[in-house]
Amino acid sequence: MLRKLVVGPYQANCYILGCGKTGEGLVIDPGDDVLRIAEEVSRNGLRIRYILITHGHFDHTGGAGELRRITKAPVLIHALDSPALGFKADGHLSEGQLLHVGTYELSVIHTPGHSPGGVCFHAPGVVFTGDTLFAGSVGRTDFPGGSHEQLIQAVRTKIFPLGDDIRVYPGHGPATTIGRERLHNPFFRLQQTV
Repeated sequence: MLRKLVVGPYQANCYILGCGKTGEGLVIDPGDDVLRIAEEVSRNGLRIRYILITHGHFDHTGGAGELRRITKAPVLIHALDSPALGFKADGHLSEGQLLHVGTYELSVIHTPGHSPGGVCFHAPGVVFTGDTLFAGSVGRTDFPGGSHEQLIQAVRTKIFPLGDDIRVYPGHGPATTIGRERLHNPFFRLQQTV
């Protein structure tokens, strides 16, 4: 099962992924509205194995500490964004790392640009892109540690090769596909004509 909750004043997407066979689950980017997230977890009878953070901005991390207290699950973030978390992470994510939840396997893709420690999570048929890639746009790069060149390069070399049919679940806004973004996202169409 996959649930999306839109949380907080910045309307960030929080995702809950659960394995129907084992009852294990994970939460990606619990930025706010922790009780709503916890209720959804409980309603689906999930035991949360991990709380995963795509990057250290508060609209994606704001509820992580409270959710950890409720679920007892470890909070994982890339080391470069860990200082922004506000508390000590339980572990650090790194390029190529594999995470298992029930029958699902997620791989960690380091995609700096929106933030130095930005990551995406790739599971069969889907990729959770945080604020790296949106439907029709990309993440802002004018924050400290941001780099537009790094972000574009990361998407081109690490996200697009996953395949056009892969469904993209971004940190804000609607879902899309890699194929749609590769062909129609203006940040990449413009690059192709230069």
